[in-house]
Amino acid sequence: MLFASIHGDPAEEYPYFSGHAEETGTGAGADCTWNFPLPLGSGPDRWFDALESACKRIRNYRPEALIVSLGVDTFERDPISSFKLRSADYLEFGRVVARLGLPTLFALEGGYALDAIGLNVTNALVGFGS
Repeated sequence: MLFASIHGDPAEEYPYFSGHAEETGTGAGADCTWNFPLPLGSGPDRWFDALESACKRIRNYRPEALIVSLGVDTFERDPISSFKLRSADYLEFGRVVARLGLPTLFALEGGYALDAIGLNVTNALVGFGS
């Protein structure tokens, strides 16, 4: 099993102790965890660069299926996030994930801009299906 995560840099963001890039797993899970911590205020360019890096790892791993923990708390107006993704960016996110060509399950993880959650999740799914 491979785990890839794009998230706030734990040097600056909660939980402050886990999710560093050098944490790649141990024992039988060595080299199976890939963290892509991003600095506060990261926008779409930096976020999509991390996504492309994660997708490269996923393609090289050659999984049979993909589970996406869809956190739309990366939205620019989310009250607890420092990321700067716009609603339209979730369309592209879905397209990028779809290009992996894997059976995919999306599980909603987070998002606290209540007026935008529905649009952002819908955009990710529409992008995936287009």
